[in-house]
Amino acid sequence: MAVFWTKPLAPIPSATFICIFFFFIPSEFARLHSLEVSPSEFIGSVRTIGDVLQNVTSTLKSESINVESEFPLSDAVLACLELLDLSADELSWSISAVQNPQGKHNSTGNLSSDLRTWISAVLANTDTCMDGLEGTSENVKSLISNEIEEAKWLLQKLVNQVKLVSDDFGSDRFPSWVEPLLQRKKVDADAVVAADGSGDFTKVMDAVNAAPEYSMRRFVIHIKKGVYTEKVEIKKKKWNLVMIGEGMDVTVISFNLSHTETLSTLRTATFAVNGRGFIARDISFRNTAGPQRNQAVALRSDSDLSVFHRCGIFGYQDSLYAHSLRQFYRECTISGTVDFIFGHAKAVFQNCTILVKKGLQGQKNTITAQGKAYISQSSGFSIQFCNISADYDLLPSLNTTSTYLGRPWKNYSRTVFMQCYISEVLRPEGWLEWDGPLYLDTLFFGEYKNYGAGARLDNRVKWPGYHVINDSSQVYNFTVANLILGDLWLPSTGVTYTPGFGD
Repeated sequence: MAVFWTKPLAPIPSATFICIFFFFIPSEFARLHSLEVSPSEFIGSVRTIGDVLQNVTSTLKSESINVESEFPLSDAVLACLELLDLSADELSWSISAVQNPQGKHNSTGNLSSDLRTWISAVLANTDTCMDGLEGTSENVKSLISNEIEEAKWLLQKLVNQVKLVSDDFGSDRFPSWVEPLLQRKKVDADAVVAADGSGDFTKVMDAVNAAPEYSMRRFVIHIKKGVYTEKVEIKKKKWNLVMIGEGMDVTVISFNLSHTETLSTLRTATFAVNGRGFIARDISFRNTAGPQRNQAVALRSDSDLSVFHRCGIFGYQDSLYAHSLRQFYRECTISGTVDFIFGHAKAVFQNCTILVKKGLQGQKNTITAQGKAYISQSSGFSIQFCNISADYDLLPSLNTTSTYLGRPWKNYSRTVFMQCYISEVLRPEGWLEWDGPLYLDTLFFGEYKNYGAGARLDNRVKWPGYHVINDSSQVYNFTVANLILGDLWLPSTGVTYTPGFGD
């Protein structure tokens, strides 16, 4: 199928993008309703932050030329440059949305939520950049640390200039004539990938490269059954990309990179996606590095308003890196050992199967490591209607292997398990410290109406930040409708979801 597209001077979203909305809100009312300061002051602050981060980028680029022989530093710098490049876009989206809040944005249409999400993603990017420089040349860290700290301070101040506003403008935000993609009886493919040579491409990455930039429509790639041994990276300019396989057991993308002195965790991902509005269905992403090689990411997502439906995410430590922005996982199977669902994103997991694997001798398993680092940051994990069980290889070792729902990776780590089945795989304490008492009074971990042998609450941890929740109003903020504003953008994808508690 021929695809016609244009590359605009500035990125603009597709007319059939998953969250295009034809609605009319007076621009000035929307701005004032969402901001604590004037639009011009807000935009000025965003531009100041952009300038600071641009200075960091310039420093790192000059430094990377000087240290090409230092492989650990070189990779860490490349990772930082990628993250700062994403940050520049996220700041640009914020300016554009404030200047024209009734314009066509790749967004939910809720200006407050969009701004808080994008600014929080920039905070996550700066943190990840500095984390990646740990253990490398202190010289480079010292060159950028002051400006990074200045940017973080300004970003936290900027988030606080955005009001916490619920969706006051109605939920009919996408055109009634848009047929939900995943509910179509037949989805026409723009490109077909087949390992046996029967398609347009034999490699997934070749099909990605052929997709248009800033797509004005969804670009669908059908991936036939087969094992595709390759590293796939969907860059930030590849918007509205849809990948549909033939089942998570038969369409597999696999690779085996792991964190080493020469490779940061961020860059180990078998499949990494930055482009906005990404959708995947019936595919598996695997990292086969194994438990001995520690951090090894199968899937990393920085795609705002992305959907993973009936996907497999298989690895050991750090299997899924939900790095930033708003993400939804439905009926997926996710397996691993240590911190195998981690990141800074706002992510909801519904009706997923979460399988804990057997790791190294004496190793403790932790399902989540959520990375909310600042009290104002918009970030958190919600795990709902899921099945938490042991994978086949762990079953013989249940009595000698300790498994926990999560541990606090950052100061304000925020995770709730609700209405899940939890098997005997879980230790009675439920949760694990990161480093003694660190973060135990600032985190927010919660459990709501879970069931199964592992859901008993009698011997749970007694931390100040841990909550046994009985009132649904106390976890409303973790529903699809609230945490990721799913009612405003998920209907047009066609993915099945439950906005609240399913009562």
